Amino acid sequence: MALWDRRHEGIEIFEGLIHHSDAGSQYVSLKVSEELMLEGVLASIGSVGDAYDNALAETTIGLFKTEAITPGNPFHPGPFKTIEDIEFATMGWVDWFNNRRLHSHPGLHATR
Repeated sequence: MALWDRRHEGIEIFEGLIHHSDAGSQYVSLKVSEELMLEGVLASIGSVGDAYDNALAETTIGLFKTEAITPGNPFHPGPFKTIEDIEFATMGWVDWFNNRRLHSHPGLHATR
């Protein structure tokens, strides 16, 4: 439906598009897998039981929405009015997340 909607609106579908979903049976069905393959869309997960896991992707998306898109976030003053507003907030958040955010794991204490 998303592909149809974008085509109907005249939005170009770029190569390398990834379909992100949970492991619900509707998303790992042969029909959906075939449609994705025919459209040239990669699936972010494999079939039930293989090593792909959405936990990292879902956690990162949740953090992004909370930290960069929620009103009052530090990455964009005021309401989002254009796609460019979201793009700049996204670039700022990714830079912060990768380069300045404190990262640690159990037993390791940040020194900053």
